[in-house]
Amino acid sequence: MPAGGQLCQYSTVRVLRIHSVWIGSLRNVFLVGTCFYICFALLTDKLYQRKEPVISSVHAKVKGIAEVVEKVEDRAGKAVGTIFDTADYTFALQGNSFFVMTNFLKTEGQEQKRCPEYPTRKTLCSSDRGCKEGWMDPLSKGIQTGKCVQFNATQKTCEVLAWCPAEATEAPPRPALLSSAENFTVLIKNNIDFPGHNYTTRNILPDMNITCTFHKTQNPQCPIFRLGDIFREARENFSEVAVQGGIMGIEIYWDCNLDQWSHHCRPKYSFRRLDDKTSNESLFPGYNFRFAKYYRENNVEKRTLIKVFGIRFDILVFGTGGKFDIVQLVVYIGSTLSYFGLATVFIDFLINTYSNSLCRSCVYPSCKCCTPCMVNEYYYKKKFELIVEPSATLKYVSFVDEPHLRMVDRQLLGKSLQDAKGQPVPRPGTDFAALSTPPLPDPQPRAGEGEELQPLRGAPAAGPADGPSPGWCRCGRCRPSELPEPRRGLEELCCRRAPGPCITSSPLFATLVLCPRRLRLLLLHREPLRADDDGEDAARRLRHCAYRCYTAWRFGAPDLADFAILPSCCRWRIRKAFPRAGGPYRGFRSPR
Repeated sequence: MPAGGQLCQYSTVRVLRIHSVWIGSLRNVFLVGTCFYICFALLTDKLYQRKEPVISSVHAKVKGIAEVVEKVEDRAGKAVGTIFDTADYTFALQGNSFFVMTNFLKTEGQEQKRCPEYPTRKTLCSSDRGCKEGWMDPLSKGIQTGKCVQFNATQKTCEVLAWCPAEATEAPPRPALLSSAENFTVLIKNNIDFPGHNYTTRNILPDMNITCTFHKTQNPQCPIFRLGDIFREARENFSEVAVQGGIMGIEIYWDCNLDQWSHHCRPKYSFRRLDDKTSNESLFPGYNFRFAKYYRENNVEKRTLIKVFGIRFDILVFGTGGKFDIVQLVVYIGSTLSYFGLATVFIDFLINTYSNSLCRSCVYPSCKCCTPCMVNEYYYKKKFELIVEPSATLKYVSFVDEPHLRMVDRQLLGKSLQDAKGQPVPRPGTDFAALSTPPLPDPQPRAGEGEELQPLRGAPAAGPADGPSPGWCRCGRCRPSELPEPRRGLEELCCRRAPGPCITSSPLFATLVLCPRRLRLLLLHREPLRADDDGEDAARRLRHCAYRCYTAWRFGAPDLADFAILPSCCRWRIRKAFPRAGGPYRGFRSPR
């Protein structure tokens, strides 16, 4: 075919249409379910829209007043109240976060000088040998001077050059000093933008009541949150967290539908604790840091060190904005068309599953409700064709007393083919048109090897074959093989598996295989203008045409007939009808 003709061709897959109520209904149910799922996902997930992630900025303002009652040592333990406002308990943080102090520890009147270190396992000493001048530890409060000094009446520690007195290591007050911070409120301003859709909005509505407070059901769009309500929504106890501090996440989710016919763009708020509340004391639970307030007293620089415990609030903004886009709709429809092919895959799976040997041997005999599934075996045979890879050892045999063929794909190793255990293969339906298939190519006879035509007259003889039959024969008409020893077992095959009459005694054998008139017509069917030969060449052509008629009759499919082995009784009966004038017969040769 010209090269240009290849461009004008189209190849398609052959389709097998099964007329079955239950398979057709199953396919329709599967297709309807798939269509329903595709439409449901299209509408609920808005897969027809082009999505864009949100870009946002956040600003938070905390409001509230708290009174803290402290005991002052130089006033004989008298309680002193201190008022804390926004400037006292809030601290500026980078990013979308803000911090609220809920507890603290103070070390007042510190100045830089020499003083004993606070007692710990590493700072306790009994003499100057236990201290090293110039040594410092990341957890220490200063640099050691090399001296061991008295800390109190019972303990000695290494002297350090640091801010003195050294900060004490103690637990934070319980309950928290600013436990009233639970009633503080925070206003969150969140501006968002979808540049791809040219849309900008914020979480503060134009008609918002500035005195509102967020409530999950009654006022879910209010941007003013009470800190205690945030912890309650996250199922946490504010009083417990306030002692050592923690990290709380405020999530703002924007799911914006920017289509004109169903426009909706409002935030949804949720809350969760982000730090590990299950940590034990050795893993530094909570959230704290230190800062100092510096001042001068009698021309000496001093400071008040404050260890702050509190809650850091991280504002997490995420979401998408979607708007109808025809490209996205076409891409989604195209990607979901393959889902309809799942119906074919599923039905083919059922046909394959209910047609295997395990179901035939175990499931169907014991399960009566599965009996209707046996029809799948019929569909399987119609849909699938078994093709075996051709090999030099591949052979097919047919016994007249067995309903199936046998495939032998191994070397005989000196054994007769009659005794080889092959794999059963279903016998294909008889195609009488295949009887007209021309025989396999045969080499021309060598010089000096003449052949003569001796057509069969009448019915085949009823008596036994010439001479005694070999031990592997079951019909009494087989003859020993004339092939060399390595290939002799290939022709040691009878027409029967069990003792009984020979197939050559059947009138059908004489009609289909040995009739010279019919064989000549088959040869002319292939070459209508060929002259009617006589003598050597005619006998060879008729003999091989008879071989092909027998294989087409007993094996059916041409791909099986090409690897078929004729029984010895049939082979010698054909050779007797159309003999070779001189020299041995070449026997079976694999077409591979």
